[in-house]
Amino acid sequence: MSGRMFQNVVLQIKDATDRVVGVIDAEGTVISCSDLGLIGIKWPEYVEHVNRADGAITAMDGRTFHALSGWGSHFDYAVFTMGDDEISYTVCSMASVALNGAKSYYEEKHDRGSFIKNIISDNIMLSDIYMRAKELHVAPEVPRGVFLIRQIESGDAAVMDLVQGLFPDRQNDFVLSVGDSDVALIHQLPETSGDKEMQRVAAMLEETLRVGGDGHVVIGIGTVAQHLRDLAKSYKEAQIAIEVGKVFDTEKYIISYESLGIGRLIYQLPTTLCEMFLVEVFKKNPIDSLDQETLFTIHKFFENNLNVSETARKLFVHRNTLVYRLEKIKKLTGLDLREFDDAITFKVALMVKKYLTSRGIDA
Repeated sequence: MSGRMFQNVVLQIKDATDRVVGVIDAEGTVISCSDLGLIGIKWPEYVEHVNRADGAITAMDGRTFHALSGWGSHFDYAVFTMGDDEISYTVCSMASVALNGAKSYYEEKHDRGSFIKNIISDNIMLSDIYMRAKELHVAPEVPRGVFLIRQIESGDAAVMDLVQGLFPDRQNDFVLSVGDSDVALIHQLPETSGDKEMQRVAAMLEETLRVGGDGHVVIGIGTVAQHLRDLAKSYKEAQIAIEVGKVFDTEKYIISYESLGIGRLIYQLPTTLCEMFLVEVFKKNPIDSLDQETLFTIHKFFENNLNVSETARKLFVHRNTLVYRLEKIKKLTGLDLREFDDAITFKVALMVKKYLTSRGIDA
C-alpha cells in the first residue's frame, strides 16, 4: 500500500480539523500523518491493543485508534488521532471512512490490477503468486477466461471504459491496458464453464465495442485458466490466436486459440522449413504458376469438402468442366485434389504460402 496515497487523504482531513491524524502499519510505524514530524516514529506498543479491539475504536495513552478494514485477524493499517475525547473519536471515525475508501480504490485500481498484469506478463515468480494473491485477497483457484481485445483501426481510450462498464466487479474481473491498442479482460467464470461461455462473452464484447466504439476490434481467446499461474499461458494463447487469425482467418473478429487447428502449427514453424516444404511439394511448378481462376476453383473445392458435383454447382459450371480443371491442376502440380492425401498436402501448402507471404517472404 502506498504511504503517499494515505498522506494525500490525511492532508485533506487536516484542513477540516485541528486534531493530528495519521496512519500506522501492522508494526506500529507511523507511515502517514498530518504532523510530518511523526512520520517514521515507531509505536509497537499499540499494535496488540488495536488488534484486541477487533475493529472497534479504541484509545490508549491519549491516542485514539481505529483499524482500517482488512481480511485477516490482525490489522494491516490503523487510523489514529491525538486525544481520547469525544471529538477525537468522531475525527478518528470519519478519517477511517475516508481512508478505507481510498484504500479500497487503491487496491482495486493498482495493487490487484498490477498483480494480474505482472502475472500475464510473466513478471512475477511462480512462488510469489500464491503469497501475493493471499495478501490482495484474490482467489487463486477459480476458472478465469482471458480475452485480448485489439483495436485494428485506431487506439480508442474509450474501449477501456466500455469493457469496464460491462464487467464492473473489480474484485473478480480485471480490465487492463496492455499496449497502445490492446486491452486484456480477465473474467472469472462459473465453475462448469467451457468454450461456449467464452464465445458468449467474446460475442458480447465484440458487439458492444462495435456499436459503442469508433472502429472494429479483434478478440483473441485463450484456454480457460484454472489457476492464477495459468493466466500467463492463456494470455499468450490469446495473443497467438489474434496473430494466427490475422493470417488465416482474416474475416473473423473472434478467434479462439482452441479452434486455430493446423494454422497454429504452421505459425510456429521456422520460415526456412516452410520454404523447403513448398519446394518439395511443388516439384513440377511453383504455386505461383497457378492463375487466379484456378486458385479460386481450388478454394471452392475445399470449401465443399472435395465434392465435385457440389463444387461445380456453386461455380455455375458443368461437372465435366470442373473435372477438366482438376486434371489441369494435377498436370501442373502433380497433385490430384480428388485424392484425400494429395488434397491435404495441397491445403497445407496453400496455408504455408499464405503464412510466408504474411512474413514478407516470396516463396
